[in-house]
Amino acid sequence: MTKKWTGVFPAVTTKMTQDGNVDLTATQSSIDRLIKAGVSGVIVLPMLGENASLTLAERESVIHAASEVTKGKVPLLSGLAETNLSAAKANAKLYETVGAQGLMVFPSLGYKTDDRETAEWYKGIASASSLPIMIYNNPITYGVDVTPAVLKQLVDTPEIVCVKEETGDIRRVTDTYIELGDRFSVFCGVDDLIVESSSLGVTGWVSGMTNVWPAECVEIFNLCAQEKFAEARKLYHILTPSFHLDTHVKLVQYIKLAENLVYGAPEWTRAPRMPLVGPEREHVVTTVNAAITALDRRDRKAA
Repeated sequence: MTKKWTGVFPAVTTKMTQDGNVDLTATQSSIDRLIKAGVSGVIVLPMLGENASLTLAERESVIHAASEVTKGKVPLLSGLAETNLSAAKANAKLYETVGAQGLMVFPSLGYKTDDRETAEWYKGIASASSLPIMIYNNPITYGVDVTPAVLKQLVDTPEIVCVKEETGDIRRVTDTYIELGDRFSVFCGVDDLIVESSSLGVTGWVSGMTNVWPAECVEIFNLCAQEKFAEARKLYHILTPSFHLDTHVKLVQYIKLAENLVYGAPEWTRAPRMPLVGPEREHVVTTVNAAITALDRRDRKAA
């Protein structure tokens, strides 16, 4: 179906104007920055991209705008988050027509499916288009766990090629490989578990904070892929406090603020999300500025 996905695939934030409209120009600029920094793929409309807050027309426009930037240089995936199978299948077809080259598929947002229903959900969506699929497995947030037992039911569905592992249980990576071998690519989906996951053999990383520090995140991943873990840990220790921001319920606001601090991208989100204020904002600013200072010190030392 597709060349095996590997490397760093940032979950791209959808840039907004202060009044809550989608800013396609700023979104395209951020994607261009990511590609120039060496990422291996791009995922638009993830949860971090405020997928559920956008209209269908807006989602189409984001995918199309992203495809104008990627131009086949890296795979362009789109998040697919729906409440029912009919809409999911229809939009899988639609997203393919506007430029998506793969899908990162959420479980049903309207109902916590059991194992049999979960497998049928993914099989149904896979049948709707020719696009390869990454399963978005985040039971902490969505209450549905695509376990190795569920994946076993999907072995004969060739469109399903990858799973984004976000259970927070590091043992799941090994359990998946033991049960299924290399049938599915396994991507780390938690920023503050990437070195640990890499030591267990993940082939890629869906990352939120890569929006902020793409070159550094690519460096961490590549060092781990070369099993240079001692070197990777030095950079990981600098960035892990910021990576923790990726695991909070307000990760969208946190990461957009971090982008603003590092390279001036708009921090605005769409309601009901609101700009950060008070001690919470101060915590993000302090955490990110500490990493900026430490990275600058590291770079000056290496020069």
